[in-house]
Amino acid sequence: MQKRIFTIGLILALVAACGVQLTVVSAVRSGGKAQPTRFKVRIENIASPEGQTASDGTKWPFAISPGAWVLDSRSNPLFRPGKKALPNSLEAQAEDGNPAMLVQSLEQSHHNSTLHGIFNTPVGATTPGPVTPGGAYEFTISATPGMRLSFTMMFGQSNDLFYAPDSAIAFFDAKGQPVSGDITSRLILWDAGTEVNQEPGIGPDQAPRQKAPNTGTSESKKIAPVKDGFTYPKTSEVLRVTITPDAAQ
Repeated sequence: MQKRIFTIGLILALVAACGVQLTVVSAVRSGGKAQPTRFKVRIENIASPEGQTASDGTKWPFAISPGAWVLDSRSNPLFRPGKKALPNSLEAQAEDGNPAMLVQSLEQSHHNSTLHGIFNTPVGATTPGPVTPGGAYEFTISATPGMRLSFTMMFGQSNDLFYAPDSAIAFFDAKGQPVSGDITSRLILWDAGTEVNQEPGIGPDQAPRQKAPNTGTSESKKIAPVKDGFTYPKTSEVLRVTITPDAAQ
Protein backbone atom coordinates (compact mmCIF):
# COMPACT_ATOMS: atom_id res chain seq x y z
CA MET A 1 0.00 0.00 0.00
CA GLN A 2 0.98 3.55 -0.36
CA LYS A 3 2.47 4.46 2.97
CA ARG A 4 2.15 7.92 4.43
CA ILE A 5 4.19 9.19 7.34
CA PHE A 6 1.78 10.84 9.72
CA THR A 7 2.80 14.24 11.04
CA ILE A 8 0.40 16.57 12.75
CA GLY A 9 1.12 20.06 11.50
CA LEU A 10 3.75 21.63 13.69
CA ILE A 11 2.94 19.59 16.79
CA LEU A 12 6.55 18.77 17.64
CA ALA A 13 7.32 22.46 17.80
CA LEU A 14 4.13 23.37 19.63
CA VAL A 15 4.29 20.87 22.47
CA ALA A 16 7.98 19.80 23.94
CA ALA A 17 -14.69 6.59 28.07
CA CYS A 18 -21.05 2.71 29.96
CA GLY A 19 -20.98 -0.85 28.96
CA VAL A 20 -17.67 -0.98 30.75
CA GLN A 21 -16.54 -4.03 32.71
CA LEU A 22 -14.62 -2.85 35.74
CA THR A 23 -12.81 -4.72 38.50
CA VAL A 24 -12.86 -3.27 42.00
CA VAL A 25 -9.62 -3.36 43.98
CA SER A 26 -8.95 -2.37 47.56
CA ALA A 27 -8.32 1.30 48.29
CA VAL A 28 -5.40 2.30 50.50
CA ARG A 29 -6.70 3.89 53.66
CA SER A 30 -5.05 5.62 56.57
CA GLY A 31 -7.02 6.54 59.65
CA GLY A 32 -10.27 5.70 57.85
CA LYS A 33 -9.62 8.25 55.11
CA ALA A 34 -8.95 7.29 51.50
CA GLN A 35 -5.47 8.22 50.32
CA PRO A 36 -4.66 9.17 46.72
CA THR A 37 -4.44 6.16 44.42
CA ARG A 38 -2.10 6.11 41.45
CA PHE A 39 -3.67 5.06 38.15
CA LYS A 40 -2.03 4.25 34.84
CA VAL A 41 -4.01 5.29 31.79
CA ARG A 42 -3.02 3.52 28.58
CA ILE A 43 -4.28 4.58 25.14
CA GLU A 44 -3.37 2.03 22.45
CA ASN A 45 -3.65 2.27 18.69
CA ILE A 46 -4.82 -1.22 17.73
CA ALA A 47 -5.68 -0.36 14.13
CA SER A 48 -4.48 -2.61 11.34
CA PRO A 49 -0.99 -1.72 10.11
CA GLU A 50 -2.38 -2.34 6.61
CA GLY A 51 -4.25 0.95 6.97
CA GLN A 52 -7.76 2.22 6.26
CA THR A 53 -9.16 2.53 2.74
CA ALA A 54 -10.56 5.75 1.28
CA SER A 55 -13.30 5.85 -1.37
CA ASP A 56 -10.72 6.25 -4.12
CA GLY A 57 -8.78 3.20 -2.92
CA THR A 58 -6.04 5.19 -1.18
CA LYS A 59 -4.67 3.50 1.93
CA TRP A 60 -4.10 5.71 4.97
CA PRO A 61 -2.79 4.96 8.47
CA PHE A 62 -5.01 5.53 11.48
CA ALA A 63 -3.22 7.72 14.02
CA ILE A 64 -4.02 9.80 17.08
CA SER A 65 -2.39 13.00 18.25
CA PRO A 66 -0.97 14.08 21.59
CA GLY A 67 -3.75 15.03 23.97
CA ALA A 68 -4.75 16.72 27.20
CA TRP A 69 -6.05 15.11 30.39
CA VAL A 70 -7.71 16.63 33.43
CA LEU A 71 -9.00 15.47 36.80
CA ASP A 72 -12.08 17.29 38.01
CA SER A 73 -15.44 16.74 39.68
CA ARG A 74 -17.28 18.18 36.67
CA SER A 75 -18.74 16.00 33.92
CA ASN A 76 -16.82 17.62 31.07
CA PRO A 77 -14.34 20.40 31.93
CA LEU A 78 -12.51 20.41 28.57
CA PHE A 79 -15.45 21.22 26.28
CA ARG A 80 -19.23 21.50 26.28
CA PRO A 81 -21.21 19.35 23.84
CA GLY A 82 -23.84 21.44 22.08
CA LYS A 83 -21.76 24.59 22.42
CA LYS A 84 -19.23 26.10 20.01
CA ALA A 85 -15.55 25.32 20.49
CA LEU A 86 -13.37 28.09 21.85
CA PRO A 87 -10.76 29.16 19.26
CA ASN A 88 -7.99 29.47 21.85
CA SER A 89 -8.36 25.97 23.27
CA LEU A 90 -10.23 23.04 21.72
CA GLU A 91 -9.83 24.26 18.13
CA ALA A 92 -6.05 23.76 18.15
CA GLN A 93 -6.45 20.25 19.61
CA ALA A 94 -9.11 19.19 17.10
CA GLU A 95 -7.57 20.76 13.98
CA ASP A 96 -3.83 20.44 14.54
CA GLY A 97 -3.37 17.89 17.32
CA ASN A 98 -1.98 20.53 19.66
CA PRO A 99 -3.32 20.19 23.24
CA ALA A 100 -1.19 23.01 24.69
CA MET A 101 -3.90 25.67 24.42
CA LEU A 102 -6.43 23.46 26.21
CA VAL A 103 -4.04 23.18 29.14
CA GLN A 104 -3.34 26.91 29.03
CA SER A 105 -7.07 27.60 29.26
CA LEU A 106 -7.24 25.44 32.40
CA GLU A 107 -4.34 27.32 33.91
CA GLN A 108 -6.00 30.64 33.12
CA SER A 109 -9.07 29.46 35.02
CA HIS A 110 -6.78 28.66 38.00
CA HIS A 111 -7.28 24.89 37.75
CA ASN A 112 -4.87 23.02 40.04
CA SER A 113 -1.74 22.43 37.96
CA THR A 114 -1.24 18.96 39.48
CA LEU A 115 -4.65 17.86 38.16
CA HIS A 116 -4.12 18.35 34.43
CA GLY A 117 -1.44 17.72 31.85
CA ILE A 118 -0.45 16.61 28.36
CA PHE A 119 0.39 13.17 27.01
CA ASN A 120 2.50 13.53 23.90
CA THR A 121 5.30 10.94 23.79
CA PRO A 122 4.53 7.40 22.58
CA VAL A 123 5.70 4.53 24.76
CA GLY A 124 9.29 3.70 23.84
CA ALA A 125 9.87 7.03 22.09
CA THR A 126 12.08 9.86 23.31
CA THR A 127 10.34 12.75 21.58
CA PRO A 128 6.69 13.86 21.25
CA GLY A 129 4.68 12.61 18.29
CA PRO A 130 1.52 10.86 17.15
CA VAL A 131 0.67 7.24 17.94
CA THR A 132 0.46 5.03 14.87
CA PRO A 133 -0.72 1.37 14.69
CA GLY A 134 0.92 -0.74 17.38
CA GLY A 135 1.88 2.25 19.51
CA ALA A 136 0.47 3.70 22.71
CA TYR A 137 0.45 6.65 25.06
CA GLU A 138 0.65 6.09 28.81
CA PHE A 139 0.38 8.52 31.70
CA THR A 140 0.08 8.10 35.46
CA ILE A 141 -2.08 10.21 37.73
CA SER A 142 -3.08 10.23 41.40
CA ALA A 143 -6.77 10.53 42.27
CA THR A 144 -9.09 10.38 45.27
CA PRO A 145 -12.80 9.48 45.41
CA GLY A 146 -14.90 12.11 43.66
CA MET A 147 -12.32 12.81 40.97
CA ARG A 148 -13.14 11.98 37.38
CA LEU A 149 -11.03 11.80 34.25
CA SER A 150 -11.53 13.70 30.99
CA PHE A 151 -9.17 13.69 28.02
CA THR A 152 -9.00 14.66 24.35
CA MET A 153 -6.93 13.59 21.34
CA MET A 154 -7.25 14.34 17.65
CA PHE A 155 -8.36 11.85 15.01
CA GLY A 156 -5.26 12.66 13.01
CA GLN A 157 -6.58 12.07 9.51
CA SER A 158 -9.37 14.64 9.84
CA ASN A 159 -10.06 18.35 9.71
CA ASP A 160 -11.34 18.89 13.25
CA LEU A 161 -12.38 15.59 14.81
CA PHE A 162 -11.29 14.39 18.23
CA TYR A 163 -11.84 11.49 20.61
CA ALA A 164 -13.05 12.10 24.15
CA PRO A 165 -15.27 10.28 26.66
CA ASP A 166 -19.02 10.89 26.57
CA SER A 167 -18.59 12.35 30.06
CA ALA A 168 -15.85 12.34 32.67
CA ILE A 169 -14.92 8.85 33.90
CA ALA A 170 -15.08 8.01 37.60
CA PHE A 171 -11.99 6.33 39.06
CA PHE A 172 -13.89 5.04 42.10
CA ASP A 173 -17.12 3.13 42.67
CA ALA A 174 -19.99 4.17 44.95
CA LYS A 175 -18.10 2.81 47.97
CA GLY A 176 -14.97 4.81 47.20
CA GLN A 177 -13.00 1.86 45.90
CA PRO A 178 -10.73 2.30 42.84
CA VAL A 179 -11.80 0.55 39.66
CA SER A 180 -9.83 -1.02 36.84
CA GLY A 181 -10.80 -1.94 33.32
CA ASP A 182 -11.32 -1.20 29.65
CA ILE A 183 -13.10 2.11 29.08
CA THR A 184 -12.92 2.20 25.29
CA SER A 185 -16.71 2.00 24.95
CA ARG A 186 -16.97 5.38 26.64
CA LEU A 187 -15.15 7.15 23.79
CA ILE A 188 -16.96 9.22 21.18
CA LEU A 189 -15.59 10.67 17.96
CA TRP A 190 -16.57 14.34 18.19
CA ASP A 191 -16.75 17.03 15.52
CA ALA A 192 -15.43 20.32 16.88
CA GLY A 193 -17.39 22.25 14.24
CA THR A 194 -14.54 24.63 13.48
CA GLU A 195 -13.48 23.42 10.03
CA VAL A 196 -15.39 21.91 7.10
CA ASN A 197 -14.90 18.14 7.03
CA GLN A 198 -13.25 16.34 4.14
CA GLU A 199 -13.10 12.60 3.56
CA PRO A 200 -10.79 11.10 6.22
CA GLY A 201 -7.35 10.11 5.07
CA ILE A 202 -7.27 12.07 1.82
CA GLY A 203 -8.49 15.61 2.59
CA PRO A 204 -5.89 18.19 1.48
CA ASP A 205 -6.55 20.37 4.53
CA GLN A 206 -6.14 17.58 7.07
CA ALA A 207 -3.18 17.59 9.45
CA PRO A 208 -0.88 15.19 7.58
CA ARG A 209 -1.31 17.07 4.28
CA GLN A 210 -2.07 20.68 5.15
CA LYS A 211 0.58 23.29 4.38
CA ALA A 212 0.29 24.89 7.84
CA PRO A 213 -1.92 24.66 10.94
CA ASN A 214 -5.41 26.14 10.71
CA THR A 215 -5.54 26.27 6.91
CA GLY A 216 -8.88 24.58 6.11
CA THR A 217 -12.23 26.24 5.40
CA SER A 218 -13.60 27.56 8.69
CA GLU A 219 -17.11 26.89 9.96
CA SER A 220 -18.92 27.72 13.17
CA LYS A 221 -21.00 24.77 14.33
CA LYS A 222 -21.72 23.28 17.73
CA ILE A 223 -19.63 20.42 19.13
CA ALA A 224 -21.39 17.12 18.47
CA PRO A 225 -20.67 13.48 17.60
CA VAL A 226 -19.49 13.40 14.00
CA LYS A 227 -22.24 12.90 11.42
CA ASP A 228 -21.13 14.05 7.99
CA GLY A 229 -21.79 11.17 5.60
CA PHE A 230 -18.19 9.94 5.52
CA THR A 231 -17.12 6.53 6.80
CA TYR A 232 -15.00 6.27 9.95
CA PRO A 233 -13.47 3.18 11.59
CA LYS A 234 -15.30 1.69 14.55
CA THR A 235 -13.64 3.01 17.70
CA SER A 236 -13.23 -0.42 19.32
CA GLU A 237 -11.38 -1.63 16.21
CA VAL A 238 -8.73 1.09 16.30
CA LEU A 239 -8.38 2.11 19.95
CA ARG A 240 -8.12 0.46 23.35
CA VAL A 241 -8.14 2.60 26.50
CA THR A 242 -7.62 1.11 29.95
CA ILE A 243 -7.18 2.40 33.49
CA THR A 244 -5.26 0.41 36.08
CA PRO A 245 -4.66 1.31 39.75
CA ASP A 246 -1.26 0.53 41.24
CA ALA A 247 -2.62 -2.30 43.37
CA ALA A 248 -3.85 -4.10 40.24
CA GLN A 249 -0.73 -3.66 38.12
